[in-house]
Amino acid sequence: MSDQNPRRKTMSPEDFDIRGRRSFLTGLIGLGLATTGITALSLQSAEGDRIPGALRNVHDFNSAIWQAWYSPDRLAPTFDPSEARPIRVNGRHGVREEIDLDQWTLDIVGPDGNTLDTLDIDDITALPFEAMTVEHKCVEGWSEIVTWGGTAFANLAALYPDAAEADFVNMRTPDGIYYVSLDRESMLHPQTLLAWELNDRPLTQLHGAPLRLATPLKYGIKQIKRIAQIEFSNVRGPDYWTERGYDWYSGL
Repeated sequence: MSDQNPRRKTMSPEDFDIRGRRSFLTGLIGLGLATTGITALSLQSAEGDRIPGALRNVHDFNSAIWQAWYSPDRLAPTFDPSEARPIRVNGRHGVREEIDLDQWTLDIVGPDGNTLDTLDIDDITALPFEAMTVEHKCVEGWSEIVTWGGTAFANLAALYPDAAEADFVNMRTPDGIYYVSLDRESMLHPQTLLAWELNDRPLTQLHGAPLRLATPLKYGIKQIKRIAQIEFSNVRGPDYWTERGYDWYSGL
């Protein structure tokens, strides 16, 4: 029996070479267009930023929506403390090395760049205490219900009323490796705490001891651990994950 199929078209070596060259050129042109597009987007990036300007514009648009939705009277859901669970350590930037907690201090810096005060943990824990059981959300997609204990950031800000009128609050760790910048409105929200307890126990160093930011209004990337400096500023300060392509506002 013959294995020849009369409907099958036989391609000559010349035709095969032509088709191969045509496919190669098509792929090369596509690669060139893609590279040109990526380059054009990259050139739109803001200085010091790591994502294309077009994508940054999307982030800024989302931020504007979240800020318009903000209200100090709009509270995140709270839960019964019995629902609180241990929370994973998902980032060690700024807390990788242990410090002497007895030597820790917190510098308060005003809009003019001058240090207004230097506090220790006793100064912080002397402020009114409150606890909240809320959902801690990670930008990676997971969440956990936890109980934070500490004082509302507004209680600290009330000690420096003139400085606290600034538009931004910039914070960093003692080693300067991790740093965040947040809007004043979110920082003064009643559910934004300077926390020294997690699930009714003192913070561990990997969770930010002796003092960290805790708020259900922002993803975890904004909830800086081991705060060493709080700066009230009219200039939006550097932000670790914003520089790496994430949304600056990071609202929830």
